[in-house]
Amino acid sequence: MIGIISYGAYVPLWRLRREVISRGGRGEKSVASFDEDSLTMAVSAVNNSLAGMDRELVDALFFASTTFPYKEKQGSSIVAAATDLRRNILTIDSANTLRGGTSSVKLAKDMVRAGSARNIAVVASDCRLGEPGSVFEQICGDGAGALVIGDTDVAVEIEGTYSVYNEMIDVWRADDDKFVRAWEDRFIQSQGYIKGIQGAVTALMKDHSMEPRDFAKAVIYAPDQKRVAELVAKLGFDPEKQLQDPLISAMGNTGTAYPLMLLIASLEDAKPGDRILWASYGDGSDVLILKVAEAIENIRDRKGMKKLLASKKDLGDYTAYLTRKGLLKMDRGPKYSPQVVSATALWRDLDEVIRLYGVKCNSCGTIQYPPQRICTKCHARDQFEKVRLSDKRAKLFTYSLDFVSNPLEVPMVVPVIDFDGGGRSAGIIMTDQDPKELQIGMPLEMSFRKLFSNDGIHNYFWKCAPLRT
Repeated sequence: MIGIISYGAYVPLWRLRREVISRGGRGEKSVASFDEDSLTMAVSAVNNSLAGMDRELVDALFFASTTFPYKEKQGSSIVAAATDLRRNILTIDSANTLRGGTSSVKLAKDMVRAGSARNIAVVASDCRLGEPGSVFEQICGDGAGALVIGDTDVAVEIEGTYSVYNEMIDVWRADDDKFVRAWEDRFIQSQGYIKGIQGAVTALMKDHSMEPRDFAKAVIYAPDQKRVAELVAKLGFDPEKQLQDPLISAMGNTGTAYPLMLLIASLEDAKPGDRILWASYGDGSDVLILKVAEAIENIRDRKGMKKLLASKKDLGDYTAYLTRKGLLKMDRGPKYSPQVVSATALWRDLDEVIRLYGVKCNSCGTIQYPPQRICTKCHARDQFEKVRLSDKRAKLFTYSLDFVSNPLEVPMVVPVIDFDGGGRSAGIIMTDQDPKELQIGMPLEMSFRKLFSNDGIHNYFWKCAPLRT
């Protein structure tokens, strides 16, 4: 039996109310913070999916997105390093298609079946932008979802798959486009979305001699609430009872990540024996038949959608949104020289910066970060072993406020933190915080973020954030 053995999601803390964008707007959408992008969110989702697992057993990582931070540099290799996977694994980027996540799941299933890999992590993440004033600005949200595909302790079996491609210009973004574009709505919905998914779903159910009544849930990509309800009705499903909530009003359409995040939301309530119809869309459709197994009970503790959607803060006004997305430049006072990124230094400090390795003294057991040659407690020299700190929680020991260094985050919180299990650090910045809510001893978690970009290089680093769930 091959299928999903674990899952993990990531929804940014920040939300923008749609009424802020335009009068009469309903609901809200998830918005990545100023130091987040598709890659940092992918790291969070993968880490959540691997909680409690032996990372040595992961043989491949596939990363799907339409908003990779680099046009020519593999994103999956950065995600693999940040999540501390083995060096000798297969890493693949799936780009330029909204169904890259589901296509990667199909590829992962086939590789496991063929014996090419034991476990494969598949992550999809996106930060798509809609032009100010457009429908896409209202709909597009940010987020990530990750699934681990394997053949041991399977929680959700993949029973069948079917794919079709549909070559048409409906929704696209050219190489030099910043914003998502689309053709006339009736054309793309009738000839693309509805026709494509309907044909694929009908063919797959026929191949497996199944009918809509055989499924507990239909998890289907939704351009909006109205269109998905129309499609489900055409397929013979009950929109009220069988359709998974598309979460448009809670987070928006999260692009490539959207099908995975909707599936994860459905799995949080799924019962053993339930069958799920799962369909994506993007220049065609991937459709999968899934069956929930008893092992679903073993992964109820994953970071899924419910808790992350409930853990949120209001971004506030439209200006804050435009500034965070880089669409509006605000005069924040004196200008400072841009920080320099050294590719050589990033390579040399990979374990410390990207993997967040500290060291543990073999003489006295003291954990310290950043790594040192001399133990801060017993003064032993070069007697250390590496310790991964990225999946450790921590507590706030003390902090200071910096009102000058970062114009996008005033004040910036510079904390001293104590890791659970030992280890104190004074070099990890705090993010997603409200200075008024800071309390000594409050629980924290690590979060992979972008410090800054310069000369085409993105400088990533680990920060700490108040514990969300």
